[in-house]
Amino acid sequence: MARHVHKELGMADNETLVVASKVKAYIKSTADLKCSAAVIDVLSDKVRQMCDAAVQSARADKRKTVQEKDFQ
Repeated sequence: MARHVHKELGMADNETLVVASKVKAYIKSTADLKCSAAVIDVLSDKVRQMCDAAVQSARADKRKTVQEKDFQ
């Protein structure tokens, strides 16, 4: 169901949802490691899954606003 919502909103299922430069800088500054481009895609997928679950939680509570508690 959520995949259809993405497409209805003009979002591709593979659209990047994280700021690549920020992720790469964070990994570099905290671990002095480089970050492959594939990491950004994996993180975007995880963020998408988390958001989809949070949306379902908000809907189950009959709310129109996703709140921080929906990510727990």
